[in-house]
Amino acid sequence: MVTNLAAYRFVGLTGLKELREEMIALCKGAGLKGTILLSVEGVNLFVAGSAEGISKLMARLRQIPGLEDFEGKVSESEDQPFRRMLVRIKREIISFGVEGVEPGKRTSPKLAAKELKRWLDEGRKITLLDTRNDYEVKLGTFKGAVVPDIRTFREFPMAVRELPEAMKDETVVMFCTGGIRCEKAGPFMEMEGFKNIYQLDGGILKYFEECGGDHYDGECFVFDQRVGVDPALQETDTAVCYACQAPLSAEDQEDVRYVAGKTCPYCFKPEPEKMAERIAAAQAKLDAVCEVLPGSFPQENRRPVNVAAKYDRWTLGDVLADQFPQIPREEWARRGAEGRFVSYGGKLRGMDHVVRAGERILQVFPPEVEPEVAKSIRILWDDEAIVVLEKPAPLPMHASGRYHRNTLQHLLNQVYEPKFLRPVHRLDANTRGLVLFARTRHYCRLLQRQFLDGKVEKIYRVRVQGHPAWEEKICESAISAEPSGPGGRVVDEDGLAARTDFKVIERCADGTALLEARLGSGRTNQIRVHLWELGFPVVGDPCYLPGGKMGDKQTLDVADAPMGLEAWKLVFTHPVSGERMEFENTK
Repeated sequence: MVTNLAAYRFVGLTGLKELREEMIALCKGAGLKGTILLSVEGVNLFVAGSAEGISKLMARLRQIPGLEDFEGKVSESEDQPFRRMLVRIKREIISFGVEGVEPGKRTSPKLAAKELKRWLDEGRKITLLDTRNDYEVKLGTFKGAVVPDIRTFREFPMAVRELPEAMKDETVVMFCTGGIRCEKAGPFMEMEGFKNIYQLDGGILKYFEECGGDHYDGECFVFDQRVGVDPALQETDTAVCYACQAPLSAEDQEDVRYVAGKTCPYCFKPEPEKMAERIAAAQAKLDAVCEVLPGSFPQENRRPVNVAAKYDRWTLGDVLADQFPQIPREEWARRGAEGRFVSYGGKLRGMDHVVRAGERILQVFPPEVEPEVAKSIRILWDDEAIVVLEKPAPLPMHASGRYHRNTLQHLLNQVYEPKFLRPVHRLDANTRGLVLFARTRHYCRLLQRQFLDGKVEKIYRVRVQGHPAWEEKICESAISAEPSGPGGRVVDEDGLAARTDFKVIERCADGTALLEARLGSGRTNQIRVHLWELGFPVVGDPCYLPGGKMGDKQTLDVADAPMGLEAWKLVFTHPVSGERMEFENTK
C-alpha cells in the first residue's frame, strides 16, 4: 500500500532555496513522489510513498520553527498517485492575489466537521459557501450550498463582491477540499464586511472521514490521479479530460465526443452550424443591449481604488496623487470634501485616512449621462474557449474617465452573464478592429502567454499624415510608463522598451499614406507615439498632433472624423485545439 500525505501550514519561512534543495534530496532518497510548495507564507504539500519515507519527511519539517506540531491528512491507496517529485518556491502556497490577507497571523474561526453535521442535523439557519473551482463542484458539494462560478481561486474575491448584500449578516460556513483555501477566503470576506464567517476545519475530506456523506451530494475532486473520492474516501471511476481538465463521470466517458487524451463533451469543437447559431444569438442580444446605451441616463457609478503593498500606511490623498499624477491634488481634495470616497462597508474616507495594504476604497461618481459611443460591434467567432469580435471606434474597452457603462466590457457583460468574458489584450478607445476575449481565466492566461512570448501576429493598418521617405522602418524608442497630458504616453529614454515595424503600403494623392504596423511589444498608445516621433502622426488622432504638439482630448466623440488606426489582422494558437487561428477585420 502507498501512504498519501496532504498537509499545509501558514507560517513565516526563510532560507527557501536551501530548504528546497534539502527537500528534493530527502524526498528522492526516501522514494517519495508528489509536490511540495514552499513560500515565505508557509508550506503546502501532497506527497506519497512508503510510511517510513513519509515519517522521515515529517520529522524534518517539524524541526523548522513554527512547524513543531505539523500534522496532515494521511490516507492509503493501492497505487502511487503521482508521477514525479517536485519542490517549488512560490509567492503564495495557494494563489489568491490579495494583499493584506495573512493566514499565518489570523484566520476565521474553524468549525469542526462533527459540529457542522450537528448544525445541519438540527436545521440551523446557516449558509454553506463552496470556495472551490467550477470543475471541482461538478463532482459534488453540500446540499443547498452557494456555489460561486469560478475557474480559479483568484476569481473568488470578485465572486464574493457579487454575493447578495444580505449574506453579510448571515452565518456563513465556507468549505473546500482540505481547508487551505478557506484560510485565505475567510479573512478576505471579513475585510469585505461579512460578520459571521466560519471555515470547515479539514475541509470536505475531514468531513467525509468523520461524518460520511450526510448532507453531501456526490463525490469530492482531488488533485491527483484518483480525480475523485466518495464519502468513504474510496477512489471513484471519475476521469479527467487531458485537453480541458474537466472531470468526467462514467456517463461522460461513454459520450461519443469523449476521445481519451484529446476531447470530451465539454471541449469538443462544435460543428460550424452550431457555432453560427450561437453567434447569431449572441449578436442579437448584443444589438438589443446597444440599442439604448446603458450610460444614456444619469446613474451613480463606483470604481475601486486598490491599495497596493507599497502604499501601506500612506494617506489616501498621497495614494491617489501617486497613482493618478495627471489629476491635481486640489481635485482629489475637492472630491474628498464631497464625501466621494467610501469603504466597502460604507464608511466615508477622507484624504487624511491612513490606508492599509490590500484595502479597497470605492470612489463614488455622481449621476451623469455618459458620452455616446460607437455601437456597431460584430462577433466573428464564439466557441467554448474564445470570442473574437470587431470593435468600432470610438468605444473604450473598460471603465475610465467619463465612461462607466458605455464600454465594450460592460456591454459584453450584459450579453454573456452570468459568466463574463476576459480581454486577452486591449485597443485604444479610438482604435477599431479585432479584439480577442477568453471565456475563462485559464484560457486568458494561456493566450496572454502567447502575446508575451511573441507567438501572436498583431498587424495594424494606419493612415498617417505625410509621405515617409522610407519603405520600411523599425522604431525602438522607449515609451513612458506614466501618462503625460490627457492620459497619453510619450517617448522617454528611461521608459519601457518598445518596438514597432512599419511598412508603406500606399502613398495617396491627398497627402496621406497607408502603412502596415507590426507590434513587437504592447505599450500604451505605442503605434501612435512612435509615428508621432517619426513625424507622421495618425490621421484624426486627437492627442498626438502634427508639429509635435499634444492635444487636450483623449477620446473622440461619435460625431468626430474617425482616427486612421485599425487592428487589421490577428493570428494566434487556439488554447484548446492547438490550431493556428487567423482573423482579418472586415470593416
